[in-house]
Parts: sequence; C-alpha cells; structure tokens
Amino acid sequence: MTRPPDAPLVIPEPFQDFRSCPEWMEGGNCNEWTRALSAWLREATARISEAFDAGLEIERLVHSRAAVLDRLLIAAWHRFRLDEAADMALVAVGGYGRGELHPGSDVDLLILHRNLLDTSATERVSALITLLWDVGLQVGHSVRTPDECIAEAESDVRTATNLMEARRLAGSADLFSDMMAHTAPPVLWPAAWFFSAKLAEQAARHRHFGGTAYRLEPNLKEGPGGLRDIQTIGWVTRRHFGSASLHEVVAHGFLTEDEYRTLIDGQSFLWRVRFALHLAAGRKEDRLLFDHQRALARRFGFSDRENALDVEQFMQQYFRTVMELERLNEMLLQLYQEALLSAPGGEAVVTINRRFQARHGFLEARHPQVFEHYPPALLEVFLILAQHTELKGIRAETIRLIRRNRRRIDEHFRNDLVCRSLFMEILRQPRNVTTALRRMNRYGVLAAYLPEFAVIVGRMQYDLFHAYTVDEHTLFVIRNLRRLALREHEHEEPELSHLFRQVSKPELLYLAALFHDIAKGRGGDHSTLGAEDARRFCLRHGLSQYDANLVAWLVKGHLLMSLTAQRKDISDPDVVMEFASQVGNATRLDHLYLLTFADICGTNPDLWNSWRAALLAMLHADTQRMLRRGLDNPPDQDELVGETQTAALALLIAHGVREADCQSRWETLEPEYFLRHSADEIAWHTRAILRAAPDDLPLILVRQETERGGTEVFLYAEDRPHLFALATTALARIGLDIVDARIISTSDGNTLNTYLVLEETGQPILDPARADEIGRALRHLMLTPPSRIRPPHRSTPRALRHFDVPARVEFGAADRYGQSVLSVSAADRPGLLSRIGIALFENGVRVHNARIATAGLRADDIFYITAFDDSPITDPSRRQAIREAVEAAIAEEPA
Repeated sequence: MTRPPDAPLVIPEPFQDFRSCPEWMEGGNCNEWTRALSAWLREATARISEAFDAGLEIERLVHSRAAVLDRLLIAAWHRFRLDEAADMALVAVGGYGRGELHPGSDVDLLILHRNLLDTSATERVSALITLLWDVGLQVGHSVRTPDECIAEAESDVRTATNLMEARRLAGSADLFSDMMAHTAPPVLWPAAWFFSAKLAEQAARHRHFGGTAYRLEPNLKEGPGGLRDIQTIGWVTRRHFGSASLHEVVAHGFLTEDEYRTLIDGQSFLWRVRFALHLAAGRKEDRLLFDHQRALARRFGFSDRENALDVEQFMQQYFRTVMELERLNEMLLQLYQEALLSAPGGEAVVTINRRFQARHGFLEARHPQVFEHYPPALLEVFLILAQHTELKGIRAETIRLIRRNRRRIDEHFRNDLVCRSLFMEILRQPRNVTTALRRMNRYGVLAAYLPEFAVIVGRMQYDLFHAYTVDEHTLFVIRNLRRLALREHEHEEPELSHLFRQVSKPELLYLAALFHDIAKGRGGDHSTLGAEDARRFCLRHGLSQYDANLVAWLVKGHLLMSLTAQRKDISDPDVVMEFASQVGNATRLDHLYLLTFADICGTNPDLWNSWRAALLAMLHADTQRMLRRGLDNPPDQDELVGETQTAALALLIAHGVREADCQSRWETLEPEYFLRHSADEIAWHTRAILRAAPDDLPLILVRQETERGGTEVFLYAEDRPHLFALATTALARIGLDIVDARIISTSDGNTLNTYLVLEETGQPILDPARADEIGRALRHLMLTPPSRIRPPHRSTPRALRHFDVPARVEFGAADRYGQSVLSVSAADRPGLLSRIGIALFENGVRVHNARIATAGLRADDIFYITAFDDSPITDPSRRQAIREAVEAAIAEEPA
C-alpha cells in the first residue's frame, strides 16, 4: 500500500465538551449514553480502517486508536464522577500505556487509589468497567494501591515492565507520580537483574513456539522475531539508557542507522499486518491463521503468479522480515549482555588464529578488514564456530561485518578451491553442523554461497503437510540426521542411530538434505531439478563421480521410500521387488532410509509416529533381504507362504495349539492372507479363532501395541459385504484414525478383517478402557446393523476448511489377485473413510484391502475391490457409477 500525499485522519468528535452531550446529564438514560459511546467508537474505528486502506502511516494509526480510547475513557471517568475522588487515578499500562493500540488490542488499565475504596467508589469503578465491556472493548484491569503496585513490581518483572510504561489518563497526578517513583525499575530491579529476567522471559517464549518463527500459522506478536522481541529491545533500552526512544541504540553505537531503519521498518510491517489481521478477524488475533492469510495477501496487493500463490508471496515477505528482526534482536541483546553482565576488565580474549579470536565466549574478527583482506573468512568463521563447541555464537560487530561483506560472495568466490574446501569441511564436522548452517542462513551467507537456496528462504508452501518454510524444513532435516550421529540422542531412534554410524560419509546425506527441496517454486519436478543442482555442486566441490551420483539419486528419489511404504501394499513381494529394483543396492537403501526418516520428521513434527516408523523399518528389512538374495532371484509365493506358516506354527505350538488344528483352519485361507500378515499376527488370529465358539461371533479382539506400530483391531465374522462400511463407521464414531485395513474372505463363508488404528494424536491406544470401548462399539454395530449406514457426524477441523483440494477417484489395473484397484485422493476430514466405505457398499462393491495415507490436508487412499460375487469390476459404466457415488460422498458436507 502507498499513502496518498495528504490522507487526513478524521476522527468524529462528539465528546469535545462532555457536558454538552445530552446523554451526559446525571439524570440521563445510561443506556442511551452507552449506545452513543458505542456508535462513536464504531465510527472512529471505521474512519481508522478507511485510513489504513488509504495507506496512512501505521504509526499514526496505532497512536490514533490509543487517542480514541483516551477520549472515551476520560469521558467515562467523568461520567461516573470518579474525578471527584482526590485519591484515585486512571492509568494506562502495557501497550496502551505506550500509546499503541490495534483495533482488537486489549485495553490494559490500572485503577490506582490511596486507601481502601468506599462502597460508592467501588460501585462506580465497577460501573465504569461494565460500561467499557458494554461498548465492545476487551478490558484488562487491576485495582491497586501504590504499595500493592510496589510489591507486585518487586516480585514480577512483567508487572515492573508494565508499570514502566504507565501513562496517567485522569485523576490524581500526585498519586500517579508517587507510584511511578517507587516502582521504577532502577529502584526495584538493578539493570543486570532486569536484563537477565527479560532475556530468560524471551528464551522461554521462544521455546514455547518450538524455537522457530517459520511455522505455517505463526504468532506475529509472541513468536521469535515478532513484535514482543522488538518490545524486549525497547524495554531493555529504556531500562539501560532511561529513554523510551529506540533510536538511543544508534546514539550509543549499538546499531547503525541502517540497522535501526531495518528494525523500525520491520516493526512497521508487523504493525500493518497485525492491524489488518484485527480488522479481518473483527477482534484481537495475533496468529496468522489460514482463516485470514489469503485475505491479508490480497489486502496487501499480492496476486497469484506462476509458481507462487498470492498467499505464499505475502508469507514469504513476512518470514523474511522476521528473519531480519531475529538477527537484530540477537545482536542487540548480545551487546546489552556484554554491557550489563560482563565484569569490568574481564574481557578475556583468546586468539584462535590470525583472523579470529574469542571474547566473552563469542567469536569475533580480530580486525574490521578481515573479510576484505581474506574473503574465504566469510566461510571460515562458521567452520571455527562448529569446531569450538565452547563458543556461544558470533559477536554482534562481526555479524555486522559479515552482513556488510556478503557481496564478496560472487562466482569468483564460489569457484575458489579454498572456499569450496571450507564449505565441505563445515559439513564434515562432528559437532555444531546444524548450528553453523542456521547462522549462515540467518546472516545471508548460505543464500549468497548457494544462489539456488536464496529462492526458498522464507518460502511457504500453502498446505497442511509442510509445517515450516522450505529453508527451515531443510535445516530441520539436516538437524534430524545430525541427531542420529550423537550418542546423547541415541535413545530417540536407536536402530536408525546404529545404521547412521555405519555410513562412511555422513556429509553426503547432509548434501542430499540440503538439496532435496532446493528447487521448490521453480516450476517443473523439484526432485529432478534439485538432483541436477546437487550433482553439479558435488562435482564442483571435489566429490567423486560415485559420491555425486549417490547424492543426486537421493535428491531425485527422496520421496520414493515414503510413497512406497504409505501408498502401496508392502506385504506384496512384487511391491518390494519393484522398490528394490529402483533402489538397486544396499548403500542407496540405507541412505534413503535415513533421509526419509529425517524428511518426514522435518516436514511436520506430528507426522512421525510408531506406525510410520514400523512401515519404513519393515520396507527397509524386506528390501535388504531381497537385495541380499539378488534381484534376479526373487522368492516365489509358495516359498514366502511356507516361511510365514512355519514361523506362525512355531508360535502356536509354543502356546499349546495342535498343528493339525492350525492346518485345518489355514486350509480355508488363500495364500494372500499369509503374504499380507506377519507370523505373529497369524498366530494371534488363529489361536483366537480356534478357541471361539459359533456363538462368540462376531469375534472382536484388540491389541493395543503391535509390531506394525499401531493398535490392531481384529474382526472375525460371517462374511457380509457391508462389514467394511460398518467397521469404518464404528471406528470413526469413537474418534480413531484408520491407517491400514486388510480384509480376507475364507472358503467357509467367514471373513477376517484387520484394522490398524491410531488416536487422533497419531499414537497407539494406551488406555485399556479405550480398547474395551472399541470392542463394544464394533460389536454393537455388528449385532444391530441399521437399515442404512450413516457416516459419523464429526466436525471438520478449522484449518482444513480453507483449502480447496480437488477430489480424484480413479480405477487402476487389477492386482495379482484379480481385484480392481480404486484410488481416491481428497481433502482429509474426520469420517472420510466411513463415507467412502458406505458409498462403495451401496453400489455393490466389496472392499478386500485398503491402504490409507494422509499427508497434511490430503488423503490418498487405495482400495482393492470386487463386486459382491468377488468378480473384478471392469464394465466402464459400472466404474463410472462408482466414481460418481464416491465423489458425491466426499463432497457431502457433514451434518
């Protein structure tokens, strides 16, 4: 938005003379006065909103909003004759005390009084607060004496900070001055204590947000790099220099004029976003929720362009602004830490080499021309940081020098053998690799050295699958790999950690992680484009052709393992054989397994669970066996069935089950059953079925935790085509997510249904009472099936409502068992599988197997189906009718 040359802000002024207002009179109607105030406030808010859209400076707007509230509050104070009390004062505190208010901001007030209020004064204060709520304000208030303020400020730094910014609106000036004199931080909080408390407060706040500002729905006030970080700088500046002006940091040499301008411009941008967010939400809202992101993008003038949605462009500007503010916050607080906490004369300087030294535990350049005289030092500084684990970071002045000299990282720099060696050496360090790369990204060095990386800095992907910006996700993937290398994190993923230590060149994995998403937003297949970038980079950095090919292959195929495990039936040996053929050898397999784990965990912290872990481990183990056996010598079906039966039989005999009974039971089952279930599962099923009497059917069993990483629900009953629809509906009604379904019919007219379920949190069921609930719900629906099955009524999560995910329903080639394959891709929502199951049943379709995969907001499910008579569905008109029925079920809004 650009501001017109003269865009006056006109606020209506009916209360210039309060007593001239007819509703003012003491005997007047209070309701009328409330309505008059409300109307005036709405009009003032509308004028400010119009001025915002006209492009008026945001600073004027937030101060104007505070001025509007000043006028209203003073009018109300007089209306209730509180100005007659000589020992009372109305005080604005917090952001309102600074004279900064956004449309939905809380109005924080302190009612200051000398002694206990009498009944009349108490009633008038209560009436005042009620009035403010009635006119639509969000009021936070406290009623205290100066002594109570002193006690609170002494014990709580947040109270001390609030009072530091207090501003008298009405009432006793002497009372207010007395309170301020005794609660000022210099009186109660020595400078070092105050700074330490605010630093700890910020660190705790950052931890609350996972240490990152680069989430899908960031909090622009409280998150790292947000408005609260700027306020923290202001509070420390005020406490240290005794001035409310942030420009003091320039006057005292803590920031340059350009850096100060960046800080103020960043604050202005965040203020504009927050102001627009409050207007869009119609209330206080500091989270950039999906509900508002698109509207804000359009309000700020962004429009869709090739390879970038309007909202992605807007959010990239937001994230890049926050990154700059994080850097400035880091620099300023470090300088304050040295000024306030370091002992005089205690500047122990440790020389590291000719260019760098350590001071106060931070790395610094030994002279200001170090990067001019020796440009490779722009990388060397991060290598030293990684090598010296005792260092807390880089000194602010050296950060400033790095930023000032980034322009020296050009093609000549990138082609310099010394620079290439330094970059690779950073990746080969045993410690602090992620820390070094994060700082390189924050200070702009990584984007300068890798121009391809610059495109993804702050880039958001507008979906629910990718929880972070692309650059932040990339660094999280590297971090996840690094944790596997460290003994102190071995307990988190012991098997993967053991496998990682077998890798001879971990830096190849880090390079694959660095490049796996680097081509996002360029158009085309990002995996292919990224693989080309990776190969060129590796060869340019002295890696062998073999290593370069491995990194490029990992980048190109980084989705192969997760897609195979989650969207295909990996119990089918043909699927494993196809995957093994694509992988080719054990080295690629191990590297891909490790990268896939790190990628899933770095995409969204909620994605990695016991089920996905079990899927990948199973695919890795089965592919290992296939590769050892030889791709030209795959096992045949009879061999695999025999191995599984032998293992299951050993488990059953150990539990006292006779072999003859097992064989008799197994004769009713097709080989498919023994291929799609493990020996442990088969033994569990068989033992339960042999013990069951006819009256026990339907037989329902629940195992809370299984080797497949979820809770297994086993249903053995007379075969009926509606069982899949009934079971999925029952499980959905009690809030479970079905991640796998296997349905096997027997030759004697029964069926074995196995469902792998998770709680909505992604975890197996741990509570035995919850397991009992599953059994009861299924049994009830099986024994008393309704005349028509209806899907569960579960509301769609808020975030899912803001994405348009087109539904696709397609038939594929029949599988090895002659079953038709139906793939369904749609927006995920509670009860989706139940809706699909009901639609299939009502159209004469029997479900034999299902693969359930959910990635963010999209569900990609595959169903292996036949007609009720077990014949494949091949007729084109029949297929079209099924497609339309499933699409209608998906589109149906929940009741």
